Amino acid sequence: VQLQASGGGLVQAGGSLRLSCEASGRTFTIYHMAWFRQPPGKDREFVAVIRSGTSSTRYADSVKGRFTISRDNAKNMVYLQMNSLKPEDTAVYYCAAAFGSSWPPLDYEYKYWGQGTQVTVSS
Repeated sequence: VQLQASGGGLVQAGGSLRLSCEASGRTFTIYHMAWFRQPPGKDREFVAVIRSGTSSTRYADSVKGRFTISRDNAKNMVYLQMNSLKPEDTAVYYCAAAFGSSWPPLDYEYKYWGQGTQVTVSS
């Protein structure tokens, strides 16, 4: 599966953005889909994941209550609605796909990655 992320940009603190990730291929529904981010000078970190089938979700503590992950299987799309953005949310955001029995997926199970989209939150 190939992933294409979009929707990043520059926003003021307290604002909102919605990231989109389009997946190619006819087997989109079998993948758990996730968003990760890499802040400047830091390691990549998990943000949110949505399960195949049930669409159960998990979030990093730092984004709970502010971010919402969703998917539209008919369109092969996954979204990340980001509200109440903070300067510390500044990062390159990546979408990723995992296929496996673990829930939530283990890090090494994310086999497919998008190219990343930059989100910058100004104070």
